Amino acid sequence: MKRISKRPSDWISLIVLSLMALTMVIPILNILAKSLTSPENMQQMTGLSILPKGFTLMNYKILFDNPNITRSIIISVVLTLVGTTISLIFTAIAAYILTRPNFVGKNFFMLFLIIMMVFEPGLIQEYFVVRDLGLLDSFASIILYKTIDVYYLIILMRFFEEIPHSIIESAEMDGASHISIFTKIVLPLSKSAMATMGLFYGVFRWNEYFRASIYLTSPSKWPLQVLMRQFVVLNDTSSMMNASGALPAEVLKTINFESLKSSTIIVSIIPLLLLYPIILKHYTKGTLDGGVKE
Repeated sequence: MKRISKRPSDWISLIVLSLMALTMVIPILNILAKSLTSPENMQQMTGLSILPKGFTLMNYKILFDNPNITRSIIISVVLTLVGTTISLIFTAIAAYILTRPNFVGKNFFMLFLIIMMVFEPGLIQEYFVVRDLGLLDSFASIILYKTIDVYYLIILMRFFEEIPHSIIESAEMDGASHISIFTKIVLPLSKSAMATMGLFYGVFRWNEYFRASIYLTSPSKWPLQVLMRQFVVLNDTSSMMNASGALPAEVLKTINFESLKSSTIIVSIIPLLLLYPIILKHYTKGTLDGGVKE
């Protein structure tokens, strides 16, 4: 087999990309190492350490024994799954309608959506709307927020427009309704696009904490990201310890909160790390399909 030689520019690009990858991988490995380091050895951990000093799973045991953490994880998973599903359904329906060539008022609605994307309402006005709808301290306030992201809608419209119109015309001639065309032709031919949008919406939903911290006033309804912010950013240890059923004094004395914070961060990013490999092939194909015009 003929060996392909690399040009100097290829080697430079490889080195630069490898260094960029290290700047993202090393911090994650460092946090993981801190979460697995025994409390008495935490002083030996530096910002570049990627191996734990004295392996222990004590921090993870403390987290998963805490009903606050387990409840917040369940809430985050439910909010992400329900919110992403609803967003995909309504975004796909809107994209299908707006890509129909005989849809009356398409330009008006597109202009309206673009204006809404550029000029988002202020947080105060949004809060009053949520309050007047009686959605404060309700999971619906988080699930319904940005049910349709206009940017993602436009991307999905681009995918739907790539479907050969002759296929849809043939279905219409056979008497297929819009519901049949949408569910049996458009969606099956847009699996990569839907997977891509699902990834975008899923990451957005999982990482949402700002509005959850505003609209969900009961700590028992906080998703993982809000609880993590209270503990990691605001150093509110009570949010982690109060519901632990009073840990034994000897355990409390051995806890290193810096190591516990690292464990909390790892727990929050594991679902995303597991999600990416599952739909990576769909994401890559969907991104290329949406960016190439034949």
